[in-house]
Amino acid sequence: MPGMSGLELLKKIKEADSDSIVILITAFASVPSAITALKDGAYDYVTKPVDPDELAHLVKKAVEQRALKIENEQLKEKLEEIIKPDNLIGESRQMKKIYDLIQTVAPTDTTVMIRGESGTGKELVAKAIHINSKRKYFPIVTVNCGALAESLLESELFGHEKGAFTGAHFKRKGKFEMADGGTIFLDEVGSVSQKMQVELLRVIETRQFSRVGGNQLIKSDFRIIAATNEALEDLVKAGKFREDLYYRLNVFSLVVPPLRERRQDIPLLAHYFLNRFTTAMNKPIKEISPEASDFIVKYDWPGNVRELENAIERAVVVGKNSSIKVEDLPFHLAINDDDSGDKSLSAFEKKHILKILNENNWNISRSAHILEIDRVTLYNKINKYGLRQNN
Repeated sequence: MPGMSGLELLKKIKEADSDSIVILITAFASVPSAITALKDGAYDYVTKPVDPDELAHLVKKAVEQRALKIENEQLKEKLEEIIKPDNLIGESRQMKKIYDLIQTVAPTDTTVMIRGESGTGKELVAKAIHINSKRKYFPIVTVNCGALAESLLESELFGHEKGAFTGAHFKRKGKFEMADGGTIFLDEVGSVSQKMQVELLRVIETRQFSRVGGNQLIKSDFRIIAATNEALEDLVKAGKFREDLYYRLNVFSLVVPPLRERRQDIPLLAHYFLNRFTTAMNKPIKEISPEASDFIVKYDWPGNVRELENAIERAVVVGKNSSIKVEDLPFHLAINDDDSGDKSLSAFEKKHILKILNENNWNISRSAHILEIDRVTLYNKINKYGLRQNN
């Protein structure tokens, strides 16, 4: 090549794009130059005259190898990203911290305690830990400890033998046995009785248990993730929760923030739920109006993500337009006893209350029911806004 050798051109190409595939074709082959070319990044080195079929095969092989490399790199990137359940949503600083903690603890077998208010998504975090762990090909088994009486919880966790108690017509596996190889998620663990706390501690320490009514020891290999919306430290001080069990469960603690502390995630969650419910109900609602979005973001959501989900579902049910309007939302979202609330919210509230009252001939009970507030609150609002029946 005039002014530049093939090896020099190869270096220039690789400097410009280190991932490029280069096949050198030359009339002057030598072993040293071939070795140099391969060291400098050439895919292969062929001499003239070139067999077209051989060159085509070489190019095809190079392209396939390059495609495989790209695929492997993309797969590696995906594996490095946290795998999340579809509705574990959020881009806020607080949620990014949660994702980092999930990535840190998931590959281990460490027992995890997830804390947070009701409705914040503690179970979703537990599932994210499980599906990013080496146990992901085995089940995650959930037990709501607060929803069962002590006798039922014992059977639920450990199983029972046939005839163990009235109604036990068949032998039944418990959740610890079903979680063998996987993860058991103990939700509302703070509500467990003192007796069951002793049983839990024994299982955590030995990974062995007996079914109710049985004597055979059953071994199970499981990881424990627990969750609570209570301050377990206070329960320990009050003598209502065993200190040794607390330390067994609280090896790695993770706190899921309430929705009011990550308001930037509210629109993301709202649109996720909107898409889900409009698809399920086959409704042509495409968006949330700016005014409704303003209400949604400013509301404190004491019920957290679960309350937001319910509010959007209701809005989709009653919505009659192409977008969710303020009037489609549960009315209590607009009620803010803090006088520092936005003036636009107060203006809407006044107008909406008057509209409902007039439509119902100022029947206080019926109007309060429609507004989803109690009679006392409605009277307070009437006085606050100076509403009169002839307004």
